[in-house]
Amino acid sequence: MLFGPTVPCLLLMHLLSCAHGFGILLGKSMSHMEITEKAILNTTVHVCRALAQAEGTAFTSPAEPFTAERVAAACGVPQSSKSFSRAITFIKLMNMRVDLRHPFNASQHFDDESFIGGRRIITEGILAVKASIEQGNYEAARKQLGGLLHPMQDFYSHSNWVELGSKYPNANLIRSDSSIGNIAAESRATCRDCDGDDCSNNILDDIIAEGMLTSGYFSIAPVGATKPQGKCSHGGGIDQTSTIKPKGGINKDSFDASHGFLHAAAADMATAATSELLEDIREAAGDKTFLEAMGISRRSSKALCFLIDTTESMKDDIAAVNSAASAIIDREVGTENEPSVYILVAFNDPDVGPIIKSTDPNVFKTILSALSTSGGGDKEELSLSALQLGLANAPFSSEFFLFTDAPAKDIELKNTVTGLMERTQSVVNFIISGSTVANLRRLRNGDQQQHSRIEEAESQLYRDLAQTSGGQAVEVTTSEVSEVIGVLTEFNSASLVTLLQAARNPGKTDTFTFLVDQTVENPVVYITGRSVTFVLTNPTGESQQSSDTSGSLISTFKAVGNFIKLQLVKQTGEWSLKMMSTHPYTLKVIAQSRLDFLFDFVEESQGLFQGLDVLDTRPTPGANVSLLVSVTGSDNATVTEVSLVESMGSGEIKGVVEPQEGSSFLVKVAKIPSVQFVVRVKGQDNGGSSSPIVFQRQSSTSFRSSNLTISADSNSIQSAGTPFSLPFSLKTAGPGGNFTIRATNSRGFDSTSPSSLYLESGKTVNGTVTISTARTTPSGTDVTLTIEAEAPGAEDTNYVVLRFTIINTITDFTLPVCQRTSLQSNCSANCSSSAACSANCSSSTWNLTVRVSDGAQGSGVDLVSLKQGNGTMDTTLDAANENVTLVSYRASCCQPNMALRVVDRAGNVGSCFFSLREKPPAAQSASASVTLSPLLFVLSLALLLVKLHTVS
Repeated sequence: MLFGPTVPCLLLMHLLSCAHGFGILLGKSMSHMEITEKAILNTTVHVCRALAQAEGTAFTSPAEPFTAERVAAACGVPQSSKSFSRAITFIKLMNMRVDLRHPFNASQHFDDESFIGGRRIITEGILAVKASIEQGNYEAARKQLGGLLHPMQDFYSHSNWVELGSKYPNANLIRSDSSIGNIAAESRATCRDCDGDDCSNNILDDIIAEGMLTSGYFSIAPVGATKPQGKCSHGGGIDQTSTIKPKGGINKDSFDASHGFLHAAAADMATAATSELLEDIREAAGDKTFLEAMGISRRSSKALCFLIDTTESMKDDIAAVNSAASAIIDREVGTENEPSVYILVAFNDPDVGPIIKSTDPNVFKTILSALSTSGGGDKEELSLSALQLGLANAPFSSEFFLFTDAPAKDIELKNTVTGLMERTQSVVNFIISGSTVANLRRLRNGDQQQHSRIEEAESQLYRDLAQTSGGQAVEVTTSEVSEVIGVLTEFNSASLVTLLQAARNPGKTDTFTFLVDQTVENPVVYITGRSVTFVLTNPTGESQQSSDTSGSLISTFKAVGNFIKLQLVKQTGEWSLKMMSTHPYTLKVIAQSRLDFLFDFVEESQGLFQGLDVLDTRPTPGANVSLLVSVTGSDNATVTEVSLVESMGSGEIKGVVEPQEGSSFLVKVAKIPSVQFVVRVKGQDNGGSSSPIVFQRQSSTSFRSSNLTISADSNSIQSAGTPFSLPFSLKTAGPGGNFTIRATNSRGFDSTSPSSLYLESGKTVNGTVTISTARTTPSGTDVTLTIEAEAPGAEDTNYVVLRFTIINTITDFTLPVCQRTSLQSNCSANCSSSAACSANCSSSTWNLTVRVSDGAQGSGVDLVSLKQGNGTMDTTLDAANENVTLVSYRASCCQPNMALRVVDRAGNVGSCFFSLREKPPAAQSASASVTLSPLLFVLSLALLLVKLHTVS
């Protein structure tokens, strides 16, 4: 059920010219992944061009073929190439997942004439995407987008839309209030037997003549496969219905499919349809928000998250945090390092949260400054609950700072937050005041009044979590809090990469090496631990000891609490760092570089349909696993080696690297380590210099394996106010017994689940989590559900993380209406009748007023924006009817046209066009209404669609 790489030019000309289209690669079929990627790249270029024109800036189209690197650079934000690449990859993998997890669901593939069910999946998915984007939940939007694109693309391969001679995509596939066509009745025959291997003419003539929609039936059942009499089959070697009269098939999945002679046309049509759908989403979101949803932004894609203990003992610390955080925010505003969102979670006991998000730095500073302290009678606080809430609601790869002077009261959540850190690959830094380590230094300085709230063993939990995430656990006095925040954040960059990360517990003498390549700038070493000494050696053999703070290898040496920062003097080549301590320590080397990598643990399908599915859980120790790896920052970089390296030791397991289509590499690892590990990638960049640049990068996050296998899957769109159940299964390759089950969700919705399950080794047991959402939950709310299983004695644990989008019941499928109420001008006849503006009308103006409404049963107008025109627009709500928006527009006579983009609260989107050249109505009360069409702008330019190219 996959389109199988690449097609000729078929793109709406308003999106891109034919020169930017697709060409057949020596007869290779085009896949869902390629259709999706190329449509996203092309649409993004179109949006960036339109945005540049609106802002009055120049835009240079990227060189072909389009890549994430080239498109991000053309959009003026090359630092977004990594987040853009990740967004595209995630959407593609979610598209592929449909084949792997729902291969026999006819509606997911438009098989078995399941047109109503297929269209429902698409339209509900679009609602979820738009609502999620409006809420700023971009990860959820991408997941939904990938899932709905698969059936929409399959429509053109599995139905007879192309055979009917259609020249354009079926625009009604993405609308709930219109017919997608005349669907053949269940009792009506649609196909005849194929004549031998030639199935090019097996659809009945009357079906074609009457424009009836049909699609092929599909089943792999070797015995008992059925289809209604006279119906078409999907076709292909595994489709058992194609052996039942009428024999043959009609799918166009590849060039060698039953209707493979139309594969290029179907793939072209699917590409154009994908672009139209993206255009519809863009119209609802607006240009800048659409780009952010795709990972393109002038700001960092990361969030800056503060988790703050607000008990009374933290009063002085909070003042320091507020001061330092405000300085950080001010420093980053307007730069490429400015976070996409600021997040705050205050925690106390028994209160945690609520989570507060803001994209406005000044608003967030005000929120921080309003924090107050209270309570704190007992010793422990709910720090891990706050961390769980933050991790479940922050974007991928965000940065957290948790401030506390107390141990965790909710230590049972350690495995849950560890799993969330692994899934989100976020960095968590713990700033711990009042610890035993910090107070020892106080006592040495003569301060007898301080006492420890958190002991050495209790601090270890925070150290373990920091090490897993690639963050730091810094133990300081209250007076040092502000300083350590400054040190940890003074090196913040969208182009931050990790060159090395390691830990030793217990501590021991060990030597670590890391490679500084030509693209690396500002290499920095972070060390945490007590009584640590070291010897640093550069590539030329020159050394500097920790006792020598003024040596030539280190430009800046800072020590705060148990934390040391070394700013290195850059020298290309291999460095070494000999660490000496009997206490536990961590080591991390970071830098700035355009070269980095992305990866996902994936599972290769062993079933009928080939593909890769992202693992939502931990892999099994000793078993094989695959990684999908790509290099960001260069179109000429290749991966030469990928290894899983022990976090606490020197052991490593190398994988076999297999290049894939595009810039991806599939890495097959024969054996997963049984201990914590990081991912290390080596490669070379063959562009931009006379000799290749050899580079090495590591993941910040450490990962674990598990003998437990926990799996779950369910509809990722749920209705507000309606309880929904999620079945899951659990299996173990280790000893059996009673396994503890914990199910938590990011919104605190009421849920029920088993507290434990009895499991025998090698056997599978099932359970169910039921969640009840509030009826008032806003559409687009993202819910993260974590189901954790823990073996007896806590010797092993695993989890599965699922994301759901909550949607309110939609009853408004009515499009808004525009009504011109007045048009006045002092423009000359020359101005209104000619596209050229003569000098005598440049100072003249025209004024337009428009009434925009959503009908009596509509949800109301949500947004009116100027889509075309350089005039001045003002909007006001009608005092007599809140569902009506009044628009006034004033422009120079040199700009005789304008267009509005209107979005209602249900996500219905459209455009209406007005022109100075229109003849005025006979009377004001007789002004004509203009009904909005969600694809009016697209379809008005569809006449320029390039003729479909087919390969016979």
